Amino acid sequence: MNLIGTYVQLFRRNPALARLLAGEFISGIGDWLYLVAILVVVYAESNSPVLLGIVGAARILPYVLLSVPAGMVADRFDRRMVLLVTDVARGVLMLVLAGSVIVGAPTLVIIGLAILAACFSTFFGPAIAALLPMLVEENDLGPANSAWATLDNVAFIVGPALAGILLAGGGLEFAFLLNAVSFAIVAVVLWRLPVPKRGRVLDADDEAEPEEAKAGWRQLSRPLAGPFILDSATSFVGGGIGVMTVVIAVDILNAGEAGTGYLNAATGVGGVAAGIAGGALLARRLGVPLAIGGVAGGVGLAWLALAGDLLTAMIAIGIAVAGLLLLDVVNTTLIQRIVPDELRGRAMGVLQTTSAVLYALGSLVMPLLTSIVGIAPVLIGAVVITAVGVILAFILSPADRDRVSLDPARARLLEHSIFAGLPPSRLESAARQLVELPMTAGQVIIRQGDAADRFYLIGEGSVSVSQAPDGTGDDVHLRDLGPGDVFGEIGLLRRSPRTATVTAATDGQLLALEAGVFRELVGAGPGLSTRLLDLYRGALAR
Repeated sequence: MNLIGTYVQLFRRNPALARLLAGEFISGIGDWLYLVAILVVVYAESNSPVLLGIVGAARILPYVLLSVPAGMVADRFDRRMVLLVTDVARGVLMLVLAGSVIVGAPTLVIIGLAILAACFSTFFGPAIAALLPMLVEENDLGPANSAWATLDNVAFIVGPALAGILLAGGGLEFAFLLNAVSFAIVAVVLWRLPVPKRGRVLDADDEAEPEEAKAGWRQLSRPLAGPFILDSATSFVGGGIGVMTVVIAVDILNAGEAGTGYLNAATGVGGVAAGIAGGALLARRLGVPLAIGGVAGGVGLAWLALAGDLLTAMIAIGIAVAGLLLLDVVNTTLIQRIVPDELRGRAMGVLQTTSAVLYALGSLVMPLLTSIVGIAPVLIGAVVITAVGVILAFILSPADRDRVSLDPARARLLEHSIFAGLPPSRLESAARQLVELPMTAGQVIIRQGDAADRFYLIGEGSVSVSQAPDGTGDDVHLRDLGPGDVFGEIGLLRRSPRTATVTAATDGQLLALEAGVFRELVGAGPGLSTRLLDLYRGALAR
């Protein structure tokens, strides 16, 4: 499928996604417009480069301190409302900033408002990254992330350009007003957005993380290691490259401050190109774009180390940034697929924290090393860091694998024919929430007439299923079940008492799924409840 066709089909299948991304694109333009304006205000009022640097660093601090709490909020509450509240709050702060500039408020007041706005912005990343998988099917998740990254990079080009026009005309306060308008637009979009069906939501009154959530994190630790290492590598390199454009343009190429602008423009173009091309690549398996992103990033960085003129450097940095962005989109998609819905916000919050720290570290360390050993060794070192991140991502969390590592007993849930056609991520999420229950020969697992509360998968051993006609009289043996078989679904599907008694025939192990999780799983597959009922009727006929 061609690039345009990929996105056309994506937005046709997912109109809610199209509206959300359109609104966030407008908001993104306003954000970049605001970021340029706030730096101009601070420098114009203080004439202090040191204060300007402090403001830049202070804006990163909320992402380090608040990203994990922001992820917890995204997991506990309606993610659409989290985005709506943060956008409304930032819009109000933009109006206050505009008023502060008009009345000539002290610089410290303006800085304080900017940092407060950054605190609210911290909640955006985990919430929208956790919301996207709820709006699209798994096969559309990669292209959706790619579309989001593309629009963000276009906003990076349009926003500063619009800021330049406004600043040239002396309309500084209009930058904040336009950003406030952009937040109002996206707030309307979010208010009218359909509320996606959530999975199990952690109780907001719980002070401690539930045991099943902790168990879920233990299951996820190894498959998440690869994406987190890759993100750390690309964040460190990306932070360094963002700062070193000045060094490359001024000291290496002798292109002056204008050269810095050209190199930054090339990074924006590279990001847009990668986002557009990534749509078609990410519609398939993730291993291919992961490899392409690693090669493009490495080649671009190595070429940049050898560039002797501005045009070559622009092409090289564009290719390097395109590769790094493609890796970032693959990374986000991997994490969204691996992590179950109820933990996804916190996973993205942790990722945002580590990304901010490593980005800031790269911004500090790479220019410092350049002053000591030169530009070429530092850029070659960045190639090595990127390559190591990609290789470890392949080893620790293979992108072409349809499922994360599960123990053999839980993996049987994914392999059961009755669940054929369900998205692998839904099955993986359910399999990780299976609770191990030992059984002993003669133990009654389910008693006819009791309330239905669990769905069972047999890990080891066997059980006997019997039924008393009309609930009275002697039990009639219906069937025997062994490892890999399932039972307990009928009462959950019909929301009725148990229809049969299940007794352990041998010692063994069961894996149980709570009623709410089972019903969510059944709801993920059209016709699944019918197939389960047919399975039951077929067993009765035998």
